[in-house]
Amino acid sequence: MGYNLYITRRRNHFDDEGPSISEDEWRELVESDPELSFKTKDDIRMASWAGQCEYPDPWFAYDSKYGSIDTKNPDEPIIDKMIQMAARLNAKVQGDDLEVYRSPSDFFYEDDDDTPNDDKVQMTQSIRIPWWKRLLGLS
Repeated sequence: MGYNLYITRRRNHFDDEGPSISEDEWRELVESDPELSFKTKDDIRMASWAGQCEYPDPWFAYDSKYGSIDTKNPDEPIIDKMIQMAARLNAKVQGDDLEVYRSPSDFFYEDDDDTPNDDKVQMTQSIRIPWWKRLLGLS
């Protein structure tokens, strides 16, 4: 189990319909960024990142069904790279809990409901607890 982040143009990364990042846009992004490279020449769905982070082989995956790009359990440098990539694609970085990232430590929830502000603040504070602590009830 892990926590994914997505580069998406859709309201929610899992929406079946909405604006997509095309395969051509994904290919152009990877080919124009010296820090990114496809893992294999025959399969453009997976790209490696040459940036510095806590993982030995950071990756990004393109999903043609949702027209999005994702990675699992990103650290701050990976989130920062995703924000840069999203800016180039006119997209956003959204987590599994639907938070949208401005920076690795600054995120918000897009308002589309009538949830009182106090509840939104409490939700935002609870998401700052690492996902694995929330999963294990250690928060």
